[in-house]
Amino acid sequence: MRYELYYWPSIQGRGEFVRLALEDAGADYADVARSPKGMTAMMRMMESRALERPPFAPPFLKAGKLVIAQTANILLYLGPRLDLVPRNEPARLWAHQLQLTIADCVAEAHDTHHPISGGLYYEDQKNAARKRAADFTSERMPKFLDYFEGILQRNGKGSGYLLGKNVSYVDLSLFQMVEGLRYAFPHTMKRLEPTHSRTVELHDRVAARPRLARYLDSPRRIPFNQDGIFRHYPELDR
Repeated sequence: MRYELYYWPSIQGRGEFVRLALEDAGADYADVARSPKGMTAMMRMMESRALERPPFAPPFLKAGKLVIAQTANILLYLGPRLDLVPRNEPARLWAHQLQLTIADCVAEAHDTHHPISGGLYYEDQKNAARKRAADFTSERMPKFLDYFEGILQRNGKGSGYLLGKNVSYVDLSLFQMVEGLRYAFPHTMKRLEPTHSRTVELHDRVAARPRLARYLDSPRRIPFNQDGIFRHYPELDR
């Protein structure tokens, strides 16, 4: 099946978690909004009254007649179809639970630079951003990283991934979470990484996967920038 991914064409954002799964699996897909007239097509889909179940916002995935929105929901659908999650229900639910936890961390990272409103410029909420970022870097970032480090530790030897011996879409997402935190908060991550060695090793293991390594080194991988979820403001990384 050829999948169609709809997401903003100039940022990694939440759509990148879906891209990583599609790229790692070697899936046949189109990144629609990055093609000529793709943004027009995406907006037309969102505004269409013909869709019985319209998405609230990108990312969303078209798979045959299905239109599926929300990152974790898309990955819940794609996981078994791309062999990126075990097919038994307890494992699929566990993967989904972990993905939702990553989504929580991503949302909190976003709110460090837009703590009051997404409709305001960062410069209009810098004081609140400093307070929010201070709490995130001192309390929340360690808590999220501790959680995933603990899961990897609990899995034991020979289980280099979150669900055990085999890679899953959640491992790809944890890789992206670490990448984003490194970009946005390099000083904090430099301090935290030595005590989260299993998470760092998982990140490196995922980055070395052949298809993913080729993707990360290609123009298809949009660089981090100051319009995405993860943004680097030195004054927020102390």
